[in-house]
Order: sequence, then C-alpha cells, then structure tokens
Amino acid sequence: MKTLIPCALMLLAPTWAWSQAAPTQPAQPAAKAEAKSKTAAKPAARAIAKSNKGAKNAQVAKVSPPSSRTLLHSTAVQAAAGLAAAEAALSPEELAISERVHTGHIACELGASVDIQPDAQSPGRFHVQGKGFKYHMAPVATSTGAVRLEDARAGAVWIQIANKSMLMNQKLGQRMADECMSPEQYTVAEAIKKSPQQSLLDSVGNR
Repeated sequence: MKTLIPCALMLLAPTWAWSQAAPTQPAQPAAKAEAKSKTAAKPAARAIAKSNKGAKNAQVAKVSPPSSRTLLHSTAVQAAAGLAAAEAALSPEELAISERVHTGHIACELGASVDIQPDAQSPGRFHVQGKGFKYHMAPVATSTGAVRLEDARAGAVWIQIANKSMLMNQKLGQRMADECMSPEQYTVAEAIKKSPQQSLLDSVGNR
C-alpha cells in the first residue's frame, strides 16, 4: 500500500504540472494582439493630432490681423483712388485753358524739343515729355492770361505765351527747355520781328 501511493503521485505529477502551465500559453497570442492594436492605434492618433493641429492653425489664420504689407497696399489703393477722383474734377475755366494748349512736337533752342499730347483717359490733361523727362500736367488759371500747365508732384511747369513757351522744374530750380515754338507761335514771333513795338525812347524822341 505504501508503495502504490508514491507511484500514483509520480503518475499524477506530470498531469498537474501541465494543468498549471496550460493557462499561461494562450496568453502570448493575446499579448501580441494587444501590442499590434497599440501599434495600429499610433498612426491613427498621429493623424488625429495632425488634423487637430491643422484645424487650430486654420482658426489662427482666420482670426489673425492683416499684415503691414496688406495695410500699406490698401492705403496705397485708397490714395490712388483719391488722386484719381481729384484729377477727374477740372473746373470749366481749366477746361477752357486746355483748349488753348499747343500740342505735338515743339522745337526749342539748343536742339531741345518737347512733345505735348492730350491724355485720352483724362480730358483736359496732357503728357509732356522730352529727353530725360516725362510729366503729366493739368491746366492752372493765371492772372496774366498765359497758358500754364503743372505737374504738382514733379514740380514741373509749362508756360505758353503768344510767341514762345518754356518748361521749368521748380523743384530743381532750372529751365529744362526754353524758346520753344509751335508753328502758330513761330508765325506770331515772325510778325513781331517784322513789326516791332515802338519803344518808349522812340516815342519820346519823336516829340
């Protein structure tokens, strides 16, 4: 009887050991599956994080104030619109002066010349240009009756009288073209040469 008990225990020992180890074996596939699910969840989490970051950036972009460059551009556009509106309003007197302006290629002394062309986009104004200069001029009323065109921004002035014209730059303090004559002015100048006005001394000597 004593011999049978140890033998029975020896026979049952492998079965008991196997029953103790058996539950631990299926745990390995479960652990691998859990690890795979965690690995698969990482890209999804990253994608969600990127999406949330992009949405935040979009919200920030929507509420961000305009840049200084945008403000400057807007100011420049408004200023240009204001200048255009101001340029569009010539008085009847100024329009009448513009009708007396001699246009075309006008020869001046020392081989210089000035070309004056009406501005088709802005009636009453003129493009005045030559070698080294180009101005956009508008008529200005004068007390002497002379035709006067000005480019206020550039400081340029075109003065036209009966027998000649000249171009000055007041900012530079110099004459840019002098003794300029259109065909009409040349005719007047020749008439003055042929019939000079009597001087005060001549009138005194004849008495």
